[in-house]
Amino acid sequence: EVQLVESGGGLVQPGGSLRLSCAASGFTFDDYAMSWVRQAPGKGLEWVSTIYSDIRNTYYADSVKGRFTISRDNAKNTVYLQMNSLKPEDTAVYYCNAYRAGLDYWGQGTQVIVSS
Repeated sequence: EVQLVESGGGLVQPGGSLRLSCAASGFTFDDYAMSWVRQAPGKGLEWVSTIYSDIRNTYYADSVKGRFTISRDNAKNTVYLQMNSLKPEDTAVYYCNAYRAGLDYWGQGTQVIVSS
């Protein structure tokens, strides 16, 4: 059974930091590109960041570039999103996604609220 389990969300003040984790199981993690996608209240899905299996290639949405860092540990089947300098507009449910050749898996999401 494929599982993606996100953790690390919570309430943080503007300017603060959080580190999200996504633990994967049930598929060959190394073969998949891993992404973070978010959904703000009342809005659609917004792609945040992607890291490919070779780890060298990472991509970011302009809205988070320079503040967020994606990484992965293939030995632990886990992908991370380090979020710094958080802003109220980063408030959203953050989803982990695994993609390879038409196969697409999603986690249940973790809530991030940035508020004073």
